[in-house]
Parts: sequence; structure tokens; C-alpha cells
Amino acid sequence: MADGGAAKRSKALQVGLARRFPGYRGGPGGPGRNHRSLPQAPDRKVDWRRWKQERKAEKKKWKEMKLLKKLEKQRMQELEEQQAEKQEEQKEDKGRHHTLSVALPGSILNNAQSPELRTYLAGQIARACAIFCVDEIVVFDEHGEDVKTVEGDFEGIGRRGKACVQLARILQYLECPQYLRKSFFPKHEDLQFAGLLNPLDSPHHMRVDEDSEYREGVVLDRPTKPGRGSFVNCGMRKEVQIDRQLNPGLRVTVRLEEPQKPEAKVRKGTVVSSHHPRTVSGLYWGYSVRLASCLSAVFSECPFKEGYDLSIGTSERGSSVDQATLPSFRHALVVFGGLEGLEAGVDVDPNLEVTDPSVLFDFYLNTCPGQGSRTIRTEEALLISLSALRPHIDKAVKTPSDS
Repeated sequence: MADGGAAKRSKALQVGLARRFPGYRGGPGGPGRNHRSLPQAPDRKVDWRRWKQERKAEKKKWKEMKLLKKLEKQRMQELEEQQAEKQEEQKEDKGRHHTLSVALPGSILNNAQSPELRTYLAGQIARACAIFCVDEIVVFDEHGEDVKTVEGDFEGIGRRGKACVQLARILQYLECPQYLRKSFFPKHEDLQFAGLLNPLDSPHHMRVDEDSEYREGVVLDRPTKPGRGSFVNCGMRKEVQIDRQLNPGLRVTVRLEEPQKPEAKVRKGTVVSSHHPRTVSGLYWGYSVRLASCLSAVFSECPFKEGYDLSIGTSERGSSVDQATLPSFRHALVVFGGLEGLEAGVDVDPNLEVTDPSVLFDFYLNTCPGQGSRTIRTEEALLISLSALRPHIDKAVKTPSDS
């Protein structure tokens, strides 16, 4: 009876499970068990030779990709270096390494009828030279009197040599930035009417708040700490402390350091040569003034070690400037005559044994062929000649030198 009851209970349990789980067919281990058999993966033999070949091909491809990446990186580095070199060359090429000098006699002031007109004539010379970026103005005495300094007083119209001094002084005064003039030019009779003159407004004539890499300044007489540089007035709201100690009252060219701290009481700068803005940054930085005792001294006292490698004389008796082809040069000199032309300077020069001025120059040019006036004043000839010579000079500068 016990076995029969157990069988009935087992059957009842299976019926309940079948009702609850429709997919159930019999108990565990019974012939009606419903179970899904997983598919058996067929046994296959591994082809190790093929596997090694595939692995070798993948490794080779990976090495090639790595090499390509390395080559690409090297190429990018080379391109960056080339661009940096190109930028450096362009930065260096910004500089102007040639100079242009102008020589003229101081006696041209004697043709002016009043002190005001003398001063204005000197202002016209200065303006013309600044416009055409003249680097040096040589004032020579075509009467042969030895005058080498601008010190002294002007003693009246017609005095030999004194016109050269006055012209040189006015030229220097106009070239000096306005904020430095009180430091270098005390009251003087030659500068009595300098206030009538038009300013040069050259690149080195800075305003107070104007930003610039370079500035002209004067060394101040101020005590400094040991190991610190002098203080310089550069025409700004703040003084500039330079990198060295210099004597007070000296005019210097200062390269301002960047960036500057706005909260600092003084700005920092480095003293550079006066031609540094021209040779490095290509800026026109004014002209220098030199006095020569005679025409030959214009050449013999040249401030450049190698001298003037291109000299041009201007005269109505010269050849036409239109047919001239100037060679490459480093230092060019253009010489103008006075009321009597260059012949007057040649005749009185004790160091010259020639009578024809054309033999003194590489080119003897007529810069205004077919002129409608019998005479061209020196201040007019200066503008005409520099205008006519400018395209020839630009072409000659771009021409590579034979040396």
C-alpha cells in the first residue's frame, strides 16, 4: 500500500509539473526528459605553419606601419625646421644693409636773403633727406676753409665756413627727437627760427604712448645700485633701465625688452648701436651729420671702413640718368654742387689736381635732362635727383654682388 501511495503521489506531481510547465515530459532521468543538446564542435587539426605565416605577415605589416609613422614624424620635423629657418631668414632679410649718403656745400645758405629763409632752406634739406631715407649728410666747404665742428656762433651772412656750421647744426637739431632736444641743444642764435620748420616725423620720433621695439634716449645723472645699469629718458611715462653703466648726458639707442611688467616702476632695455634698427629691423633711424673741410675730405674722411663703393656726381653737364645702370653697392654717395656747381669745389681743393669733376665719380649724371630753367637750386636738385635715382638704387640693391 505504501508503494502504491508513493506512485500516486509521484504521478500527481508529474501531472502538476506538466500543467505548470507545458514543455515538461517526465521526471528526471525518465525516458520522456526534454533537454536540448548543444552542438558539438567538430574536431579540427590546427595548421601551425599557416598560423605562423599569418602571424609573420601581421608582424611585418605592423613594423611597416611603425616605420611609416616614424618617417612621417621625421618629415614633419624637417618641415618645421625649414619653416623656422625660412622665418629666421625673412627676419634677417628685413634689415637694410646698404647706406645712402648725400654731400652738399654749406654755402647754399649764403643765397638766402634773411635768417628766417636760411633756416627754412636748411629745413627743406632735412625734410628731403628724411623722405628718401638718407643715412648720412656731409656738409662740405667748397671754399676750402677747415671747419670740422658745429661749435661756435654764427657771425653773420657771408662769412666763409659759418654757413656750413649753421646748416649742420640745424640738420642735427631736426634729426634729434623732440623730447631730447633740450638735453642736447641749448639756446643758440643759429636755432632762433627753428620753430618755423616742419618736423621730420621720422620713425624714431616717437610719441609718449607709442609702442616701438627701439627708442632714442639720453642717459640720466641718477644713482643706481651696484651691478645695475643706468637710467635713460626715452620720452615715455616711465624711465628705462639699461643693461650697463654709461656716462650721463650720452645719447643712446635702446631696444626695449618684451614683455614688460605693467606694475613695474621702470622699463627694461638693452643698449644697441645706432645702426641696429636699420640693419636688423629695416627701420629708417635718421641721419648722421658730418662736416668736411673740402670736397676731397668728403671721400677721405668716410666713416665706413671700406669707403664709398658707389659715388655719383650731379651736374647738368653729366649723362642722362635714364640710361644709367647702377651696380650693386653697400655705401652710396650722391654729391651736389652749390651755386657754381661742383667745378667750384674742385678748383679750390688743394688736394685735387684735376679740373674736371666727372673723374672723381663712378657716375656723373644729369638727373633732370631737358630742364626748363637755367639753374636748379640745390634744395630742388636734392628732391629731383633722389626721386630719379630711387628706382635705379632699388634695382642695384636687389642685384647680387659679384663678390
